[in-house]
Amino acid sequence: MHNYNILLEADKMPDMWYNIMPDMPVPMSPPLHPATHKPVSPDDLAALFPPGLIEQEASIQQFISIPGDIMDAYRLWRPTPLRRAFRLEKALNTPAKIFYKNESVSPSGSHKLNTSVAQAYYNKISGINELTTETGAGQWGTALSIACSMYNMKCTVYMVRVSFNQKPYRRGLMQTYGATVLPSPSDTTDFGKKILAEMPDTTGSLGIAISEAIEVAAKSGGSIKYSLGSVLNHVLLHQTIIGEEAKLQLESVGEYPDIVIGCVGGGSNFAGISFPFVHDKLKKGKDIDVIGVEPTACPTMTRGAYAYDFGDTAGMTPLLLQYTLGHNFVPPGIHAGGLRYHGLAAQVAHLLKHNVIRSVAVLQNPVFEANLLFAKCEGIIPAPESGHAVKVAIDEAIRCREAGQEKTILFNLSGHGHFDMTAYDAYLNGKLEDYELSDDILKQGLTCLPDIKA
Repeated sequence: MHNYNILLEADKMPDMWYNIMPDMPVPMSPPLHPATHKPVSPDDLAALFPPGLIEQEASIQQFISIPGDIMDAYRLWRPTPLRRAFRLEKALNTPAKIFYKNESVSPSGSHKLNTSVAQAYYNKISGINELTTETGAGQWGTALSIACSMYNMKCTVYMVRVSFNQKPYRRGLMQTYGATVLPSPSDTTDFGKKILAEMPDTTGSLGIAISEAIEVAAKSGGSIKYSLGSVLNHVLLHQTIIGEEAKLQLESVGEYPDIVIGCVGGGSNFAGISFPFVHDKLKKGKDIDVIGVEPTACPTMTRGAYAYDFGDTAGMTPLLLQYTLGHNFVPPGIHAGGLRYHGLAAQVAHLLKHNVIRSVAVLQNPVFEANLLFAKCEGIIPAPESGHAVKVAIDEAIRCREAGQEKTILFNLSGHGHFDMTAYDAYLNGKLEDYELSDDILKQGLTCLPDIKA
């Protein structure tokens, strides 16, 4: 009998987040103040974040305890299942064992709730009752709207305009939980008005949406804080419960991965599944191939520059040493909206720079082809973002078949695609376009980089 679902009892759920910072192979370069270019201090972050999150951002503790209130909220959907993809293995005729962490079972349908609950909690206990944020495809905005509803907080979401138009049901879901959702760029902020005046037909970008959300928080006099769905250390930290659970679940069936895969936009779900295993690679000498997968339409890791850059388009965030396409870069309007980000989490970039992990870029149509196979075999329709991990997991399983190798593959199914059926409809009707960006377009994007030596 096949054991499709490998479950973890609620009382065995990890009660600590893993912080990769003390395990880095070489020290990281600090975030810099956007105006002075000096290392950022905790006081510099106080306008945007509450004390608890600022402390986590700079922490060098290897493990950080998860407060009981957050653990109680997590138990609404955690621990999530680890699934063995027996039917997919059979369809591929591969000797590889394929496992995936099913993060689509949360109330928001994605991994994002792991950090939105934590961020809402730390803001609430510091006296904040209103949060503002951005969202690309809508998973993060949905997760924050749910978290804010849990803690009776107001939530305003700036949704990248192309996704606002493509994904009306994601928008409706956020509004169901009480959030105000605005298309970005919008006419409610100075920066949004500026972009609309310059580019009235723009599809928008995560960088623009971040700028609008930050502007609202920065001008509030401290009554509104900003909440970020990826990139920063405290966000990646909260997601590591994914990989910590996966470790325990694999151990329960006597398995350990040779390959760990996650899709990458800013880097949060990838860090969540991979960082606990990167710890084993760095500290225990485990031979693990850790792969981050991105779209060719926004090839930050595979074709970006390693440089200090802003996380937003207006240049209000701290400068982070990262792989970037330039903070003014506006990617094509692919359906994997959560992967349309010009930059990368500094921790993920650092590991890539030092060859601890590697990156792969894939086209949109082959991703959906892989998603259809996965859906038919496993009964789950993946989010377009998660499909990038599905695609490379299938590629690696085929390599195992061709080489006759019985490797164990683990990937993160970071969310379901129930609100992305317009994308599947476009694929099934031959209307999806593949984007390979020219060197000239990428060079143009990098002209906005600040002149700072890494």
